[in-house]
Amino acid sequence: MQTKEELIETLKKIVKPYVQDEQAFENVTEDTDFIKDLKINSANLVDIALDVEEAYDIEIDNESMEQMLTVGSAIEIITKKLAEK
Repeated sequence: MQTKEELIETLKKIVKPYVQDEQAFENVTEDTDFIKDLKINSANLVDIALDVEEAYDIEIDNESMEQMLTVGSAIEIITKKLAEK
């Protein structure tokens, strides 16, 4: 199981191609909002969810996807889905 820091690093690699605000990306925290802070458009959030599913071999349902708006919430969802495997 990855530590929270490792999860954040993996998540950063996944979201990097979609980020429009490099400055905000340099200072990512668990409170970082994908849309407001990183300027990722909502269509790309679906791509990120798919990339996360692939990276961790988990399934993210629509309800979870809608909650996956910050780095912290994404990590919670990934952790929860990994625990369910």
